[in-house]
Amino acid sequence: MTDHPEHGLGLQDNTELLHRISARLADRFAGIFAAETVERYVFESYTALARTAKIKTHLPSTTEHFANDRLNALAKSKGAVTSDVPEVLFVCVQNAGRSQMAAALLNVEAKGRIRVRSAGSLPAAELDPAVVAAMSEMGLDLTRDYPKPLTDDVVRASDVVITMGCGDSCPIYPGKRYEDWELADPAGLPVAAVRIIRDEIHDRVKALAASLLHNPSSDKEESNA
Repeated sequence: MTDHPEHGLGLQDNTELLHRISARLADRFAGIFAAETVERYVFESYTALARTAKIKTHLPSTTEHFANDRLNALAKSKGAVTSDVPEVLFVCVQNAGRSQMAAALLNVEAKGRIRVRSAGSLPAAELDPAVVAAMSEMGLDLTRDYPKPLTDDVVRASDVVITMGCGDSCPIYPGKRYEDWELADPAGLPVAAVRIIRDEIHDRVKALAASLLHNPSSDKEESNA
């Protein structure tokens, strides 16, 4: 007996579609990963997202996006691909508020010069509506974003890991820069209160972007100190 029988049925219904996703990603990562590895990541990603997804119809598209990102992270951590672009991972509990806001704001500040990811130790079914509303006030649309589970591959690929209230759930690897940002949890708060948290995150994100883009070598020295 499984804990989530409805998710098993969903997997059966989407097996053919997941095989097509696997084939597309196998072509994309040809020469880096075997097709079997890609397929395993696709099916694992689908299962992980299905545990909390509120709207199942979006699962195939979010699965492809999530699996592609995880495979990119795995390729970097294994040295199969190289990049001078620093990678930042924001982690909170539900990946429905703080980490999503931070990722969106850093993407704006970095203008493509930093690779940004976010994840949750216990991801929610969807983003907090007040968070989506507060970010839309800045012209940032989070309606297509979704909570993602924290996986080892994205941690290994990151140069900087920022945690926000998720305790010790994030694995620690040497040679990386870790910071814990103490921020109020926006869950259940009105938009007016979320704006305050958003603006505090924005200030921190600006400082982070400046430190990575203006003097990245000093951050590596700091992480090894």
